Amino acid sequence: MKKTYLLTFMTLIMVIVLSACGTPPAKDPAPAASTDSSTTTNTSDETIKVATDASYAPMEFMDLDKVSGFDIDFLAAVMEEAGLKYEVTNIGWDTLLESVKQGTEYKAGISAVSITDERKETYAFSIPYFESTNMIMVKEGSNIKSATDLKDKTVAVQNGTTADILMSKIMGQNSTNLKKFDSNTLALLELDNGGADAVVADIAVVREYIKNNPNNKLVGITDNTNFNSEYYGLIYPKDSDLKAKIDPAIQTVIDNGKYAEIYQKWFGTAPDLTNLKAEITKAGTS
Repeated sequence: MKKTYLLTFMTLIMVIVLSACGTPPAKDPAPAASTDSSTTTNTSDETIKVATDASYAPMEFMDLDKVSGFDIDFLAAVMEEAGLKYEVTNIGWDTLLESVKQGTEYKAGISAVSITDERKETYAFSIPYFESTNMIMVKEGSNIKSATDLKDKTVAVQNGTTADILMSKIMGQNSTNLKKFDSNTLALLELDNGGADAVVADIAVVREYIKNNPNNKLVGITDNTNFNSEYYGLIYPKDSDLKAKIDPAIQTVIDNGKYAEIYQKWFGTAPDLTNLKAEITKAGTS
């Protein structure tokens, strides 16, 4: 009986000691990291999806299964300067415009997109990076000498481009002689196949096509009276913050000589940056 009591007493003492030396209570979990983008959010690993319409050689075109061209090399230099990861996908012109407008998947677009007041109502634009104008392409022997000569002719353009807008004003908004195609490639082929008297498209596109098709006997016509200079920009959704990140990189690439290097590669000549730099200054003060 005494032995049982002693055993019980000793057991009680051990329980008390073990309770005192037991596992300490768990600490409260650490507070969640702040998601304040101005302080702790790290977007350096984000891959920005950029849309293009690769039918504007030499600006952008498909080289086998790879998108290539001036715009693509320029974009690579700019994104490297900005420290941003990105990928370019060829999705077509109309899809590009709609996808960038929505901003759900594609956060930017580059495809020889002319900056216009009308487009500014829908998109945010980068500062200008390229000076262009529209050009008329006809077959040798044509009596077409200027844009006004096209009024009663059959003209092919790409739908939704500045060429479409310009020729709609000259020929009439509902002119049945103005043929609108989904790509410049189709518009250019329409002239080759005898379905149009002329094509109107960006000067770089027309010159590249003529150079690559010497046997087609094609001629490019400039018209500085009816076709003013245009300037290309990257496009973003209206509420995008990419402009603030990319604009300084564009300026640096133009100023440090990298732009001239890329231009020389694709056009075989040094760029005249006088008008472009003036337009950049104008864009910065508007």
